Amino acid sequence: MPSYRREGPVVSSDTFARLADFVLRRPASVFPQSVLEQARYLLLDTLGIAIAAGPMDAGQIARDAAVLLYGSGDPHYSARMLFDGRRASIAGAAYAVATQTDNLDGHDGYSPTKGHIGVAVVPALAALGEARSDLTGPEALASLVVGYEVAGRAGIALHATVSDYHTSGAWNALGVAAIAARLRRLDETQLREALGIAEYHGPRSQMMREIATPTMLHDGSGLGALVGLSAAVLAERGFTGAPAITVEAPDVAAYWQDLGVFWQSLHQYVKPYPICRWAHAAIDAVRGLCLAHNLAPSDIAHVQINSFHYAATLFDGMPDTTSKAQYSLRFAVATFILHGRIGLEHISGAGLADAAVADMLTRIAVTESERHSARFPAGRWADVVITTNDGRVLMSGDVHARGGPEAPMSRQEVEAKYMEFAVPVLGSDRAAAIRDAVLSLDDRDSRFSDLSALLYDPPKASS
Repeated sequence: MPSYRREGPVVSSDTFARLADFVLRRPASVFPQSVLEQARYLLLDTLGIAIAAGPMDAGQIARDAAVLLYGSGDPHYSARMLFDGRRASIAGAAYAVATQTDNLDGHDGYSPTKGHIGVAVVPALAALGEARSDLTGPEALASLVVGYEVAGRAGIALHATVSDYHTSGAWNALGVAAIAARLRRLDETQLREALGIAEYHGPRSQMMREIATPTMLHDGSGLGALVGLSAAVLAERGFTGAPAITVEAPDVAAYWQDLGVFWQSLHQYVKPYPICRWAHAAIDAVRGLCLAHNLAPSDIAHVQINSFHYAATLFDGMPDTTSKAQYSLRFAVATFILHGRIGLEHISGAGLADAAVADMLTRIAVTESERHSARFPAGRWADVVITTNDGRVLMSGDVHARGGPEAPMSRQEVEAKYMEFAVPVLGSDRAAAIRDAVLSLDDRDSRFSDLSALLYDPPKASS
């Protein structure tokens, strides 16, 4: 066990000084243009998932709970919830939308953290940005990037220094606190306290418990958003909580040395499917074989999936809830084989009772591969062998999941994904207006209010 845990925190002032300069004083004008451009697409992608998740039970419950439990009558500490319109505290509004988004597993992620950032930092930006009429588009994007860069390093540091596998809320809370510190103009002392509070109260929930028994708890990011914004407000008012040892402990300093030089936000993955990332390599391997050999579902006698340990632990049967469907492997692959895609309709409602998918699932087997496990978490790999009814044995070879730097989705594909998820809820006109406003945020003369004017009203009821 590291010595700072036995004897009390030993901190690195150099690391925090570098972080404070990055969070509080680096203007949007010196952020690389490529970073701000990519931030637009991360924002767009996350908003699409948040929109699609709005009508789902988890989102409705979370928004109602935010109004009941986390309200605020002070305009400096309250915000409207995205695509709902009701007001809650800024922490409550971010909690509701992060929980909502977390429950549709189609949002971005960062492989070295084994988790997700946008799901918490985008709701935080929305909750904080509504009150900032002076907030420029580039500054909104820069603030979002700050959240990604701080959360990612906090996540890597946490995984490196503790034995349990915690959910993303345990560390994306620090990214949320950093965004709040920047947008609420906290000073260095307040930032340091906010990060310490966020780390201390961040939900160190057990990821593998949720994998074993999937529920609406998902990846803990709702509480990450709640804690991160609460931490910033507490620090703003004088509450103490420093240091954050995942930032300031000497044995994590290496994870922060490249802050502002290596841009983790450029290395996020965007998901082609609203399914746990661990299943994507197998889905993509099957996709490649089906396309290459023009396979129909009726051609397939057996599918052998070989993947890494965590992929092999995903829900194994026919799911009866959308939470189980999103944390599945065999079901996800069977769904893709039958439908050629995986949409919200396949992982909810009637999709959970699809007899053809249930039949295909019986033809699929999963085995853990030491070769693929050794490459996790840096990579998400699988290989698949399909045996056809006419006796052919088709091998995919090793396949990495699409969507990240190894096999990126094009910007056109990200835009199409956004529209696929947003249009059924908002209609094509409003969905397109949001898309266009997001993609214009890197314009020097743009304002975040150009986008936020489109974000808070609830969807119009269909006639």
